[in-house]
Amino acid sequence: MTDMRAVGFTEFGDPSVLGIVTVPKPSPGPGQVLVRVAAATVNPTDLGFRHGGRALPPGAAPPYIPGMDLAGVIDAVGPSVPDWQPGDRVMAAVSPWEPGGGAQAEFRVVDEDQLAEVPAGWPLTAAATLPMNGLTVRAALDMLALPPGSALAVTGSAGIVGQYAIQLGTDLGLEVTGDAKPEDVALIESFGARHVVPRGEAMAAAVRDLYPSGVDAVIDAALLGPSVLPAVRDGGQLLTVRPYQGPAENGKAARDVTVHLVLVGRHLHEGQRIAELADLVTEGVLTFRVAGTLPASAAAEAHRRLEAGGVRGRLVLTF
Repeated sequence: MTDMRAVGFTEFGDPSVLGIVTVPKPSPGPGQVLVRVAAATVNPTDLGFRHGGRALPPGAAPPYIPGMDLAGVIDAVGPSVPDWQPGDRVMAAVSPWEPGGGAQAEFRVVDEDQLAEVPAGWPLTAAATLPMNGLTVRAALDMLALPPGSALAVTGSAGIVGQYAIQLGTDLGLEVTGDAKPEDVALIESFGARHVVPRGEAMAAAVRDLYPSGVDAVIDAALLGPSVLPAVRDGGQLLTVRPYQGPAENGKAARDVTVHLVLVGRHLHEGQRIAELADLVTEGVLTFRVAGTLPASAAAEAHRRLEAGGVRGRLVLTF
């Protein structure tokens, strides 16, 4: 059996546990393709995976391979895959909690319904930043189901999830308020935010200055939790990307605010949605931000940079 290289670790811990490991090269089964990975994005989810913040499935064994976003070229197709051919450029979001691990490997087997074509002219390093974060925000906005003209506030606006929330929300006709440090105000405005308020604990009060009754919904990409709840109107909605840490009962927080949790793992087989997001990139609704590219062998450095904060865009590992 042929081997391949991957980013991996055998014990949980700080970035120093990461290295290059050698594992068997997988083969595609029915309804699957084998992707030769060119680029895989480093996301905050990877930091939690490396720390051991989530239970692994039964039978999982080291080395553990992180990564949820990938872009590359189809190397081989399995039986019953009529729509894809070797040589096609593709992108996908995958789960590192599945057998075989995540995206940060030279090759990854991907189900055909997870795939989207990478448009001609796109660098694969940029394409790798779209699937997981794009699907997260698309699912979040679907859950909120806000009608045009609704007021939406977004925390963590300088991050990719925050950026996509502002851009997609604005495209849906929402009135979006973002948050920023003073030096990032122009950046957040460039995403289409109608208002920009200070980030952090003061955000809720600043939003209330603009909307005395509160906004219809908040997407909390910065994990502010209960401190941002006052920004939401009575009976409004709070959407989180991690479990809500405040008091709530039957999905309701104070003042009858509905709390949603978006779990992108439930949407990894929505390749058509990734294709729709790609169309929005082509139309200029969404924009890429690659903060930097590093060889896969520098995965530990990418983790250190992301944990240190201040990364604007996504770091991408190349193979």
